[in-house]
Amino acid sequence: MTAKLIKGTEIRDQILVEIEADVKKIKDEHGVVPGLVTILVGESPASISYVTAKIKTAKGLGFNEIQDNQPDDISNEDLLALVDKYNKDDSINGILVQLPLPKHIDEKKILNAIDPDKDVDGFHPVNVGRLMIGGAEVKFPPCTPAGIQEMIIRAGVETSGAEVVVVGRSNIVGKPIANMMLQKADGANSTVTVIHTRTKDMAAHCKRADILIVAAGVPGLVKPEWIKPGACVIDVGVNRVGEKISEKTGKKIAILKGDVDFDEAKEIAGFITPVPGGVGPMTITMLMKNTLKSLKFKLGIA
Repeated sequence: MTAKLIKGTEIRDQILVEIEADVKKIKDEHGVVPGLVTILVGESPASISYVTAKIKTAKGLGFNEIQDNQPDDISNEDLLALVDKYNKDDSINGILVQLPLPKHIDEKKILNAIDPDKDVDGFHPVNVGRLMIGGAEVKFPPCTPAGIQEMIIRAGVETSGAEVVVVGRSNIVGKPIANMMLQKADGANSTVTVIHTRTKDMAAHCKRADILIVAAGVPGLVKPEWIKPGACVIDVGVNRVGEKISEKTGKKIAILKGDVDFDEAKEIAGFITPVPGGVGPMTITMLMKNTLKSLKFKLGIA
């Protein structure tokens, strides 16, 4: 039986409708809307593409969206001063410094300068600590892991008592999603194992998984025979493996492949995310949700 697709595009659209309704209600009742600023240093095409999508989404939801573009030779001191400016701006609920930053910038110092209560990316050490504690302490879970958990919940996959195996140990995806899935909470209460490319017998661990979350950044790493029949497979990998000519535009576009062999895996798994169109669309969506939450915390209605 072919697996049920968990489509990030469909879940994204559902959540954006919910956020838009919340924004309208808050505006009607309190006279304010969420404020989000994105600081973009330099002109990286990938960063510009991401920021453009974020701006379009935020404005479509009725946010007050500020795009602050800075030259790639901005100093550490000037960038820190800019962050401090938005920390003190009551109309701003979320601050996003687009990564990567130029090599001369102390990335860690810049991210740590963001007010933790406006850190809607969830990368500040304070928010990492809040996530570790869990429960009511959590304010802003990192966006991609939050999107993964949301997809699992909305797909109707049982997580309580489930064996979850996370492939990958990054600070952005692997570690936080592992932490989130073991919390005593809805959409969690799982038994979690984290493995990586240095793990002995990766296949044996993967075969135990009721929920397999793969975020290693290695195309085709997880083989079909590693997947437990009926498991939920979340493929976070988006790997460029070549180019092709688009039938619609006639232009070259990237060929993307996940960390899982999708075509074979979908005949074994019970649920699976496609690449593209799976986890990817959820990241900006959860950024918007975190920004809305920041405003709600400020208003005391979270």
